[in-house]
Amino acid sequence: MIKIRGLHKRFKKAEVLSGLDIDILEGETIVILGPSGAGKSVLLKHIIGITKPDYGSVEVDDLNIAELSGPNLLRAVKSMGMLFQGAALFDSMTIAENTGFYLTEHDDPKTGKRVPQKEISDRVDEALEMVGLQGTQDKMPNELSGGMRKRAGLARLIVYRPKILLYDEPTTGLDPITSMQINELIVKTQKELKATSVVVTHDISSALYVGDRLALLRDGQIAHIGKPDDFIKIDDPIIEFLKKSISQDPRNFR
Repeated sequence: MIKIRGLHKRFKKAEVLSGLDIDILEGETIVILGPSGAGKSVLLKHIIGITKPDYGSVEVDDLNIAELSGPNLLRAVKSMGMLFQGAALFDSMTIAENTGFYLTEHDDPKTGKRVPQKEISDRVDEALEMVGLQGTQDKMPNELSGGMRKRAGLARLIVYRPKILLYDEPTTGLDPITSMQINELIVKTQKELKATSVVVTHDISSALYVGDRLALLRDGQIAHIGKPDDFIKIDDPIIEFLKKSISQDPRNFR
């Protein structure tokens, strides 16, 4: 379980998070909605320990990530994985090398032991097949489309099977068909890994498709939170605007 209390973060004169509280339940997919600049990505970076709060706590399995640094922080977040907006693939590495990078550089987070290269190669092949990228092992990132790079980034997470998955705007910049493919993979990965997932987005279609619960981040705090059916009935101008952006409920396609 992830428990965030009183989270404050200011960058120069701009207060991005102002006393944010939220509980993220083990095994659920929670979607954080909000406009650009609302602090959604900043929240993810606090969870994984990249960014430190000015005040407040981020507890993951009773460990306050905000208080940790160095090797202690690395140990605490080794069971987390993050899909960045641009997939964050290494341009100089093949897709296979990118996908297996974590296990090449670190111990298996479950066993605490190094993984033999043959097993890494097998896991890479399985992960790429799961996201529909079989046969791309020897390609370079610049040979793939934006959607394919997102899928390769997701395969990199699947390889080391983290318990907590963080998705930073996973469908941004993608066409509707590719966006739906990414949404389907998020759901598929959730079932495969039985992980806790946090998705930040401004895409209500993606939110409804993948989320067990939806939350609205506004003015640095969680303004509303609830299951999808309850969330979309909330009387709020932002939620009303989001609802008008879709012609039909994307859950009908699941």
